[in-house]
Amino acid sequence: MLLSACPRREPSPTPGTTHEPTVAPPGRAPPAPTSAAFGERRAEREALVRDLAGQGVKDERVLAALRRVPRHAFVPVSVKGMAYADQPLPIGMGQTISQPFIVAFMTEAVAPRPTDKCLEIGTGSGYQAAILAELCQRTWSIEYLPELADQAKKNLVALGYQVALRTGDGYVGWPEAQPFDVIVVTAAPEKVPQPLLDQLAPGGRLVIPVGPRTEVQGLERWTRKQPGQGADAFSRDRLLDVRFVPFLGDGGR
Repeated sequence: MLLSACPRREPSPTPGTTHEPTVAPPGRAPPAPTSAAFGERRAEREALVRDLAGQGVKDERVLAALRRVPRHAFVPVSVKGMAYADQPLPIGMGQTISQPFIVAFMTEAVAPRPTDKCLEIGTGSGYQAAILAELCQRTWSIEYLPELADQAKKNLVALGYQVALRTGDGYVGWPEAQPFDVIVVTAAPEKVPQPLLDQLAPGGRLVIPVGPRTEVQGLERWTRKQPGQGADAFSRDRLLDVRFVPFLGDGGR
């Protein structure tokens, strides 16, 4: 099956530069109950969750997160009417928010637990980060494009999610916050960035699309079995055939 994920394009800043529009110190806290978005369009979210369950998503915590997070709060006004269609949607600057099935599938694949530290590479408008914030104790997210990082900050703050955001090259991960129990990557390098593997905690899970930019890629799950960088330190599962856009920065080279 071929699935789309967030398109990426070259930004104007020099790769590797960072600024950090931190939403809040990452931690487990409920979203702001006063946000009207949580009460809006509940029937549409429920219908979407039924559809995802019918497609094979089984994790009840993941389905509950998809049911709760208001996807319409992460898309522009021009496409809000389509927010609960199971398809990617444009979010400006030539970018898209990933389709709900691929968000649910990748999230289920890394099995986030309430005590986990989670890292996302590719924030986009913040939707996947919000899903992880529902499921993990603490969440960090890195976006390559400053404009998108700023938009994600606005979206997440408005809903009360506590996520730490950084603009920069996701290839290097977030060394100061490692190790991570969960890492979710939403663009495809030709091979898995070693820094991300190095930042996995014992038992940590990484889900990432891997392969050439012009061919079908494999969505892979890497699990750390023991310390080190050798082949015996990880198990690897190929989960799905996908087509993601290229990983920019060092990971794309």
